Amino acid sequence: MSQKKAPEKPTGNHTSVEMEMADMVGKPLGGPGTQPTKPVRKKSSESMTSDPDLYYSVEDLRSEPPPGEPVSNRIRPMLGQGKHEAGALFFKDGYRRIDYVLAFPVPRRKHPVKVEHKPEDDSSAFHPEGEDQKVRRRREFEKNLIEAGLDLERDDETKDHGMCFVRLHAPWKVLSQYAEILKIKMPTKKIYELKERTGIKAKAYALWRKTIKPLQPSPQAKQVDKEPYKHISYTFSRDKEHMFLIENRDTFFLPSTRSLIVHEILKRTRYSQKDYAIGITNLIAQGVYTAAYPLHEGEFEGDTDIPPNPRQMLFDEWGSYSKFVKFQPLNLIRNYFGEKIGMYFAWLGLYTKLLIPSSLVGLIVFLYGVFTMDDNVPSDEVCEAYNITMCPLCDRECKYWRLSDSCKSAKFSHLFDNEVTVFFSIFMSLWATWFLENWKRKQMELNYAWDLSGFEEEEEQPRPEYEARLVKHRIEQSDKTGEEVKLPKKQTLFAVGVSSVTILTMFTVTLAAVFAVIMYRLSVASALAIYPNSGQIVSGTAVTLNLIVILILDEIYGSVAAFLTNLECPRTETEYEDKLIFKLFLLKFVNSYASIFYVAFFKGRFMGRPGQYIYAAPGLRMEECGPGGCLYELCIQLSIIMAGKQLIQNNVMEIGMPKLKKFLRECTCFGLCKERAERAEDKAGPRDTRWEEDLVLEPFSGLSPEYLEMIIQFGFVTIFVASFPLAPLLALVNNVLEIRLDARKFVQELRRPMAERAKDIGIWYNILKGITKISVIVNAFVIAITSNFIPRTVYQYMYSPDGSLHGFIDWSLSTFNVSDFEPGSEPRDNRSLGEVVQFCRYRDFRDAPWEAEPYKYNLAYWHIFAARLGFVICFQNFIIFLRDFIGYIIPDVPKELDEQIKKENKIMMDALIHEENVRQGEVEMDPEKEPL
Repeated sequence: MSQKKAPEKPTGNHTSVEMEMADMVGKPLGGPGTQPTKPVRKKSSESMTSDPDLYYSVEDLRSEPPPGEPVSNRIRPMLGQGKHEAGALFFKDGYRRIDYVLAFPVPRRKHPVKVEHKPEDDSSAFHPEGEDQKVRRRREFEKNLIEAGLDLERDDETKDHGMCFVRLHAPWKVLSQYAEILKIKMPTKKIYELKERTGIKAKAYALWRKTIKPLQPSPQAKQVDKEPYKHISYTFSRDKEHMFLIENRDTFFLPSTRSLIVHEILKRTRYSQKDYAIGITNLIAQGVYTAAYPLHEGEFEGDTDIPPNPRQMLFDEWGSYSKFVKFQPLNLIRNYFGEKIGMYFAWLGLYTKLLIPSSLVGLIVFLYGVFTMDDNVPSDEVCEAYNITMCPLCDRECKYWRLSDSCKSAKFSHLFDNEVTVFFSIFMSLWATWFLENWKRKQMELNYAWDLSGFEEEEEQPRPEYEARLVKHRIEQSDKTGEEVKLPKKQTLFAVGVSSVTILTMFTVTLAAVFAVIMYRLSVASALAIYPNSGQIVSGTAVTLNLIVILILDEIYGSVAAFLTNLECPRTETEYEDKLIFKLFLLKFVNSYASIFYVAFFKGRFMGRPGQYIYAAPGLRMEECGPGGCLYELCIQLSIIMAGKQLIQNNVMEIGMPKLKKFLRECTCFGLCKERAERAEDKAGPRDTRWEEDLVLEPFSGLSPEYLEMIIQFGFVTIFVASFPLAPLLALVNNVLEIRLDARKFVQELRRPMAERAKDIGIWYNILKGITKISVIVNAFVIAITSNFIPRTVYQYMYSPDGSLHGFIDWSLSTFNVSDFEPGSEPRDNRSLGEVVQFCRYRDFRDAPWEAEPYKYNLAYWHIFAARLGFVICFQNFIIFLRDFIGYIIPDVPKELDEQIKKENKIMMDALIHEENVRQGEVEMDPEKEPL
């Protein structure tokens, strides 16, 4: 064999960091068409001709260490620790930690497959292939992983079939290289004393800390230093390694950071010579590997006498229902799952904590309604209106009824439609702004505490589905132009057009479902009109049916949104996630709130009047609000939908679905279930390994479902809170349970997610801001149109003879002559109340039949209309002014934190300058004065 030439350095304007990363993973930097450069390693001749599923042993591929790297850097005992148990979190040698696991199935076969190492053609890169093609790609990929510096340990594949696992370990050299490339901040030896509070601030802070001490997690789970000083964090650099607080190289980087670094290598490693053949995501999409995941830190339940591992601490301190009143151990969550998941639970925790004051205020508003129920003049007048005959609620079958029959619903309506409803709406609008401003401050504190300051998102690799669509165009055009190939604009515009039309169609489906429930309510109400209390039965069944339809459409819309996003084929995962989130939010927002908007703003508004009703279908006129009014029905609708969605969708399905999927996965993991069952029967034999137990867990599918259910709940809490003051309390109770359910799901039911860094909650913050603005408008119209607040106010200050609400009910009802009914619409029995009815009353502001222009809107109608319009304008502008004022007086960065960051930057800059001067020999290092 001829000796290979050393690879030439890539040409072009590239930074040293980019060239270093390219050398590490074999990525070309010259541009399209440039061949990848790979470090040369010696390989034994036996390894290239042996069985392709067995040639990947560490001994074969790393028979000689790289130049300048001693063997002790590859296989080295944990400093300060003994040998660990193999099959848990370490290689078989018991020293090297498993940072990542790759899994793939071994198909049933009679004879070993002999595969020659041949170059791959372009056309087969993204097409279904046989097992031999997958074997070649695994072989090339794992060879490149070893050349990138990782240590590999693989299962012996002498078994007939089943699952095979490849375990990866990142040595110090790789960890330090990528920590520098990814600009990961780590603690240095440089420390400074934290500023202590003095005076009354110190006393108030100490009292506060003493008060909330029972709510804090245990000190072990909290993971917060109690020392009055802090180690300054700085971007890791190999040249300045002596500056960092490295007591043990094996434990310097957290396991989550180690898995993040290995994942970066997996994303950038090639499995073919072609430009698009990069990354573990592509290989999983092609079926070369089944899964790639970091391992959980042991069992989540263990012996109490043994010091718990981080997973056990999370399960005990975070997932325990008995500790629902305690704060979350955010630092432990961040260290175990990464900053992105930690940021979500920090946001959820702040949202839940701030729901406490809004719940208390809402409860006070509700209790005010309870205690003033018997003193409310309008509801008392309704209960005493035995001589007021109301017009029938439907044609022919419905009868005349007394206004006093609606006494209970009038009393109940007062619980939510009273004098303090406006105050509560203003409070909740300001509360939403206060919550967002507090989250911005909390976000900055977390960025500082978690060393995310200065973190910038790097350019992402294209998604495998995007690369798959580019194969033909890349083959046809890359050799002609040498430029990056993109999807044709026609194809992109077509996909966007299809998505837009489909979303509009789904909106139509939602409206059709609402209309179907309306028709059900009308037809059943007409059929049951002869029975007493039929209205409550119809309303209850209609709302329950509407809830079932919402839950079903939610599941359908999730699949539709994913299909449309796949059709558009975004280039990167971030673009894909943003587009999917936008579609999911639009579809589920409309689905969840369509029926509520109908009750709030449309029901009873377009029904006409007696004698000139508007009909939805022959014999079925448009429905009007019940005896208790539209706000009463809106409250019932909102409470059932909100409680039903949270109970069924957010809790029951979150508990049941992962367990069901885990059971199905155990039975379909290519013989793994059978192997585990055999080992379970043989108690003396080996037990399940950590990677086998993690494989059958549910894969982590992202935070979008978690965020979305909370965003929809946030809409219930803010948008229609004027009609249901107990909404914050329901949300609070749900979220206290939700946090513990999510904790158990992440710790117990899901594979450990790859740790991702994130400075904020992304697009969800903009959605929250949009909902906050919508809530101001909606609450203004709910108070002005749906409730009786404006009519009561107009009557009290313009029409009441004594400035009270006495006589309001009679003033708010118009009179109709029953002889003016359209033929066929009058009640069958005109003596249902024991006497012949000549006039009946209905809710509207129209002239009496004996006026010059009967049934025309009277002056009171226009006074109320003007008052409603003025209220909406004043309410919105007042809230906008207060909201902007709150945003102005609350700084995004706390003053103490801002001063602390500036002080740290100055100290660190002085230390770096001092070290540079020492290196140049200008000053001498004093180790006692200068820790660096």
